[in-house]
Amino acid sequence: MSSEVLVLNRNFYAIQVTHWKRALCLVYLNHAFVVDQEYKTYDFEDWKDLSRAMMENSAGFVYTPTFKIAIPEVIALRVFDQLPKSEVTFTRRNIYEHYHHHCCYCGKKFPTSDLNLEHIVPRSRGGKTDWDNIVTSCISCNLRKGDRLPQEAGMKLLIQPSKPKWHAKRAILLRSPIPLRASWQRFVDNIYWDSQLEE
Repeated sequence: MSSEVLVLNRNFYAIQVTHWKRALCLVYLNHAFVVDQEYKTYDFEDWKDLSRAMMENSAGFVYTPTFKIAIPEVIALRVFDQLPKSEVTFTRRNIYEHYHHHCCYCGKKFPTSDLNLEHIVPRSRGGKTDWDNIVTSCISCNLRKGDRLPQEAGMKLLIQPSKPKWHAKRAILLRSPIPLRASWQRFVDNIYWDSQLEE
């Protein structure tokens, strides 16, 4: 049984991933529709009727004493038409993803357990904890640099600090630890193709 459901706003733009129980509650309470691969929408009763005829469903079924209902893979909210916040959240996981698990000093790739978050300008010297001053560093480079500036330690940043650009597909992936499903792809791509470009 699949536990994750893609949530679209009413304009069919992907905005988040939620648990199947919440998704079915939203459909039952008439706050959302189920959306199929042909972009057809179903309210709860229609989806329940369609589920009765389904022999199999890749996301599985929920069985009650009186009926079975297919777990949807995609739902669309009836009213909400906003897009997710267009900034990547400053979290440990997103920082590691942004630098692709590389040490910004030696350039080598490491497992998460062998990486640290590194203040380029140490906190003890007024360094901030933000995208401009935090990079990933392997334990060896982190220990070598210590509480000094890179130039004081005779080190150079091979990967410069930067703030990641927000992309819908990436934002959804970073919010959810599960892989993007094939059935979600077209909805996630809508934001990429239809978003207004910066002037």
